[in-house]
Amino acid sequence: MASLLEYVGSVHIFLGPYRGNPIALYLRRTESGCQIGPKVYPWNDVTGIGETPNKAAADFEEKWKTKGLTADMYSGPSWEGGIKPEKPAPPKPAAAQKSVTPPPPAAPAGTASSPTLAQPVTSPATSGPIPPQTDVAPAATPASTSTSST
Repeated sequence: MASLLEYVGSVHIFLGPYRGNPIALYLRRTESGCQIGPKVYPWNDVTGIGETPNKAAADFEEKWKTKGLTADMYSGPSWEGGIKPEKPAPPKPAAAQKSVTPPPPAAPAGTASSPTLAQPVTSPATSGPIPPQTDVAPAATPASTSTSST
């Protein structure tokens, strides 16, 4: 036996500056699930399908957004009778992958975490370590004091 259609909500479409009549949304329950959609041409090809009315409503909203209307051309869908679109659960984030290089050793408490002079520092432009620099200035070389006599 065919099931009766149930009114579940409406959608308003704006045609330029005019607000059109509301388009009714109907629910049809079948053995395999629920279907929600309008019965007015040309919108009758958008049908939300789901196991429950709430899942069918969420599917209808997703398909309605891809219909080609911008968000300011329609309002709704406005759901009646306690239907709340049940969005699918967001996918779980992937497990963090382990890094190949080990993290740098932790600095002892009370010391700065910046590299010290004893540790070689690598630069992205060079492949080898940069030699540590010291704060001691090089000894001044004595200038040759040659006097030229002419």
